Amino acid sequence: MKYAFIHQHRAVHRIARLCSALGVSRCGYYAWCDRQPSARANEDARLLQKIRTLHAQYRQACGSDKTWRLLRAQGESCGRHRVARLRRANGIEAIRMKRFKASYAARNSEPAAGNVLNRQFATDRPNAVWVADTTFVPTRQGWLYLAIVLDLYARQVVGWAMSANNNRPLVCSALNMAIAHRQPDAGLLHHSDRGNTYTSVQYRTLLESHGMQISMSRIGNCHDNAVAESFFANLKNELTFHCDFNTRQEARSAIFDYIELFYNRKRPHQTLNYRSPVDYETMQAVA
Repeated sequence: MKYAFIHQHRAVHRIARLCSALGVSRCGYYAWCDRQPSARANEDARLLQKIRTLHAQYRQACGSDKTWRLLRAQGESCGRHRVARLRRANGIEAIRMKRFKASYAARNSEPAAGNVLNRQFATDRPNAVWVADTTFVPTRQGWLYLAIVLDLYARQVVGWAMSANNNRPLVCSALNMAIAHRQPDAGLLHHSDRGNTYTSVQYRTLLESHGMQISMSRIGNCHDNAVAESFFANLKNELTFHCDFNTRQEARSAIFDYIELFYNRKRPHQTLNYRSPVDYETMQAVA
């Protein structure tokens, strides 16, 4: 470590002075400079490059454990602690989540449905339970609102829509996309919060026309829709908190890329045995 410090600061201070201050000899320093890296050091350097590549590919979202699992999936026979050590020594950290709070309390114009889902977030088949929610993303043009519909089976976003307005057409567009894409059978359970867009006659009529059972969170209880809330936390943590969008169109493009190219097809989920939603659903279909 002393020799590495001297080597790093040799352009600022004289080597003789650095050696004297650190209590080492100049000949020892020069011998260290001529020493070839060990096989272990070379292997660490190779593995570190792979860690950096994965860190960039997965939007700086993976911690040590997920990085280790991704490396193992690529055939690397490395230890979990080694990966953690290399990340720590080189300042590679997952982007940390910001805490946020709801912007306002929902004002309902129509009576809400009961909480049929009751936090039962596991299901054994696709298109059995969908959850829906809405969030907003800041841009220099103003808010961009995002509505999503997510299938609990593989945590896949099956419908989404974006608009400058948080209104009924927004949530209906997301639901219509999910219906057109998945063609669910009657009896699907649809869960959302009690926002006035979801309790509206227009939205509930759309649900009922496709034979869907309606479930809604209890008042002021975000944990009743935890999977949808978790998706938005990941979206903000891994994308929007770290972007300054000049226009809504810039935000639309980035969010589309995040949902369709990264989250659904690439991002590993702990609940899916570290597979992406698309990979998990494909694997289960052929099992």
